[in-house]
Amino acid sequence: MLDEILLRNVALIREASMVPARGLTVLTGESGSGKTAFLSGLKLLVGERGSAEMVRDGAAMLEVEGRFIPKDGEDPDEETIALRTVAADGRSRVRLNGSMASVGDLAERVGRTVDLCGQHEHQQLMKAAMQARMLDDWIGSELDGVLEPYRAALDAARQAQAKHEELLRASSADSARLDEARFVLARIDAVSPQPGEYEELLAEARRMENIEELVRSAGGAREALSGENGALDALNQAISLLQGAARLDARLANGVKALSDACFIVEDAAREVDALIPDVDSFDPAQLEELQARLSAFQGLMRSYGPTMDEVLARREAAARELAVYDDLDGAIAKSERAMREAEQALVQAAEALSAVRARFAPRFADEVNAVLARLEMPGCSVACEVVRLDRARWGAAGPDQVTFSFKPTPDAEPRPLAKIASGGELSRVTLAVKTVLGEADATDTLVFDEVDAGVGGKAALAVGAVLRELAATHQVIVVTHLAQIAVLGDAHYVVERAGKVSPETRMRQVDGDERVQEIARMLSGAIDDASLAHAEEMLRG
Repeated sequence: MLDEILLRNVALIREASMVPARGLTVLTGESGSGKTAFLSGLKLLVGERGSAEMVRDGAAMLEVEGRFIPKDGEDPDEETIALRTVAADGRSRVRLNGSMASVGDLAERVGRTVDLCGQHEHQQLMKAAMQARMLDDWIGSELDGVLEPYRAALDAARQAQAKHEELLRASSADSARLDEARFVLARIDAVSPQPGEYEELLAEARRMENIEELVRSAGGAREALSGENGALDALNQAISLLQGAARLDARLANGVKALSDACFIVEDAAREVDALIPDVDSFDPAQLEELQARLSAFQGLMRSYGPTMDEVLARREAAARELAVYDDLDGAIAKSERAMREAEQALVQAAEALSAVRARFAPRFADEVNAVLARLEMPGCSVACEVVRLDRARWGAAGPDQVTFSFKPTPDAEPRPLAKIASGGELSRVTLAVKTVLGEADATDTLVFDEVDAGVGGKAALAVGAVLRELAATHQVIVVTHLAQIAVLGDAHYVVERAGKVSPETRMRQVDGDERVQEIARMLSGAIDDASLAHAEEMLRG
């Protein structure tokens, strides 16, 4: 909801601010005082188009800044600070929480939480998608059991169709593409590389190419360990000497044991070296040549399909899959057709279940709206809520239906789409009725009503005020009004005034106490006198 709004250089407003109540805020002022400028600034803040004509004469740019906070019970830290500027040359900029953003981002982040009721260009009730959403929100939990299965069935049907189309595309693949896949598969299979084999071949080739060095080094190590006068002879001689000395000094026994252990370790190492010494006489150069040839074949594959053997193997699998699909394409297409038909049948059943729930609740919703319209002293006026099945190609995540709200100004009149209602006052009051019926189910936080009191007075004005108070229990409501009967109901009251003749300026201020009594008195009689003041005080006391 809107926590605070600040306007600078918007039309005749030099600077004005408002901190609306969480319930009902009323905005009053004489005709021509500039209330429209406030609404224009709010429209900019919810993502509507701006223009250079909106900038105050002589100013470089206008600014509208607002802070929006969640409803009660939601995370208080999730606030949004939005700033919209329009320069005198028409250029527009947006910032959200200090970061640059687009007008589209602004409309998505803020615009969906604010409904300018009576402003046709931003009236959410005029949008077909929002009409379906309002009905769904009102239906509530009973819709969950059919909407989610429908969406799952729609997703399954789309996947089945996508798979079938992929197979059809494969069936029309040109011969050159298939020949390429066959060539790749044949070439790689001619070498038949195995995972990890290339690394093993590299290690073996390195060993065979350096076999003489291996023999020389290993032989030298063997002589140093176990040959005459080698390490083993030295260790055994040391052990023999210390064993005799240990009989004279027991402290040398630990040294004898340590040398014995070392002797065993050296003997094990000597045996391992001896076992690993390759027999140079059995070396076969042809074997090395064969190994190098295989390595060369591997490297050729990597140049064509690599650069790694993993990529070569992956390319081989891709070619095999492509040929497998093509070779069994007729059977796969027949299977995908069956799967697509089955998915479509399941979708149609889910769609019928969803449409049935909407069709059952739509008249009830309209009846409740019409009951509120009757309270608003709109005799003969009625709203209808119609659920119409769309063509299959137009089914989407919202469902297979188009939900349409239509309006009849008289019992004998033809119903018309809400967008065709000529009277802004009628549209505002229809919106008031719809939003009142939605109550807490409505996804919109803030409602701004303009012209809701157009053409009404007396008993009708009291009725409009009563419904606005009821609506303010579930929404933040801001009302631009000319009726004292509505103004006295506000939790907060702001007055818009026009000052200055040479350089006219629109000002906005909050009134309370005596100032509010005087404003109500002005609204009642156009003049402030004892009678109007007394009447105003009586109305404010309720």
